[in-house]
Amino acid sequence: MFKLPAKALRNTIFVRLLTTYFFIILPIIFLGVYLYNWSYQNASDEISRNMKAQLTAYLDDLNREIEWMEIQQYDLLQDGDLNKMALMWDQMNSVTRKASLNDLLPRLVSIKNSSAFIKDVDVHVRSIDKTITAMTGINPFEADRYEEIVRVSARPNSRPFRIGDSLHLAAFKQGAKKGQEPLFAVTIELDEEMLKESLIQLGVYPESGSFLISELSGFTLADSDDNKQIMQSYMEGGRMNETSSLEVNGASYLIDQAYSNELKLSLVTYLPTDVVKRPLGKFYTWAWLFALMSLLAILIYVVSTYKFVHKPLLILVQSFRKMEGGTFDMQIQHKRSDEFGYLYDRFNHMLKRLQTLIDQDFKQKLMMQKAELKQLQSQINPHFLYNSFFILNSLAKTGDQERIELFTNMLGEYFRFITRNGEDNVKLSDEVRHSRMYTEIQKLRFSRRIAVEFQELPEELALVKVPRLIIQPIIENAYEHSLEKLPGEGLLRVSFEATSDEIRISVEDNGADITDDEIAELEKRLEDTDQSHEMTGLINIHRRIVLTYGKGSGLFLSRSCLNGLKVVIVITLTEENLHV
Repeated sequence: MFKLPAKALRNTIFVRLLTTYFFIILPIIFLGVYLYNWSYQNASDEISRNMKAQLTAYLDDLNREIEWMEIQQYDLLQDGDLNKMALMWDQMNSVTRKASLNDLLPRLVSIKNSSAFIKDVDVHVRSIDKTITAMTGINPFEADRYEEIVRVSARPNSRPFRIGDSLHLAAFKQGAKKGQEPLFAVTIELDEEMLKESLIQLGVYPESGSFLISELSGFTLADSDDNKQIMQSYMEGGRMNETSSLEVNGASYLIDQAYSNELKLSLVTYLPTDVVKRPLGKFYTWAWLFALMSLLAILIYVVSTYKFVHKPLLILVQSFRKMEGGTFDMQIQHKRSDEFGYLYDRFNHMLKRLQTLIDQDFKQKLMMQKAELKQLQSQINPHFLYNSFFILNSLAKTGDQERIELFTNMLGEYFRFITRNGEDNVKLSDEVRHSRMYTEIQKLRFSRRIAVEFQELPEELALVKVPRLIIQPIIENAYEHSLEKLPGEGLLRVSFEATSDEIRISVEDNGADITDDEIAELEKRLEDTDQSHEMTGLINIHRRIVLTYGKGSGLFLSRSCLNGLKVVIVITLTEENLHV
């Protein structure tokens, strides 16, 4: 069972923090809950309920008024005398026409007087070219206003809807045929001042206000011009169909809203939060006391937490970051005998152990890479050396002094590169230059039957650091095991491809002697980590690349599009090999 290094339970950080928490936080919590439940909860809930009830009742009353007006409209649409006048005006004599118009006027006045919210009632009859109103009597037909009423009515709207500066309800008597223009229209203009007065009566407090909003048409009606800014802020804030708070010009407001599906209208009322808090003035002293106690509690808690938890953790985190950066020669100390004392002691012990293991692993990998590089050099030199002597002998027999000089110079550069022991990593441009020189040497030997396509190295890859002797041995392997044995013309292709996180160097030939099974066997040997197997050139290169760049890098074999073997060298780009 794990045992804490602390000498006694009282020394643990957990007990200290728990004691501090209970002694400081619990009294404040009890006081805060008491004040909250006693004052704001009941007050805000009661105000919100009252507002909701008033808003709903107002919308219900307004809907009943609108329904009554619409019933009067539809009754008028069915009036026989009005329909006869609209259809048979041309057949009537002047006396009958005048009588029909005079009979209609009292009906309109009666409808107007039936509700305090009706300002005027209009009948627009295009066929007789007249507009009859309850207020002004018989007037010439107002074509522009009629067309506007038709156009606005065709859109989805609230009940009522706004045309110009006035609110209207509209009903149309349709013709007998589908698509025919309406025979006449009956419109009721609402009295906005009376609507505003009714909105004012909603306010329980002098500071409150109300307004009507239509989401469909953007119609708005406020009880006062003073609250238009509040209404605009409410709409711009996307607060439709919400109960929330709103801040305008530094003042905070409590917002309640009710929506009528029948009218397609929202009724919104606002109340300054200061009004809500006004009855709770006697609690302000307690609120300030609560705030001061909370501040003091937070201060004490922060100081104690920093001293007992945060500061030791910060030292530990900083030490881990130093360790990630490669710093292992450090020790951290903790004065108290608690959990952090134990963690610090284990951390110091871990650092010593890691330093020992890293030194051992690094030295082992370094010795392995150097040994494998030396082995690769010893494998390459004898095979290439006697072939070079044969070429030199052939050139001497021909007496071609210029080619002998060129060949011996390339041969000297070649052997100087592979026998140089100063560094294990070289620039990719130097490695490519060495490999290209090797192919030039081989061209002297196989120029008539082996062609070489050697792509230029992209400039952005020239300074990338790579292990020495990773390309030329693969090219030599292609010559020795494939191209030299071809009865016909051979082709060697070397190409480069770079992405944001890796470099791919491809070496492929058109030798057809190798089978797919042999390629699979070679792939298997590359992935085999058993060190007891014979170390060939390809395996040597693959392991050095994997040791340097990790998994995902190395050699990958496949069938070439030239029908021979394709070897792809994959090198992962890191900060170390991107910068010289």
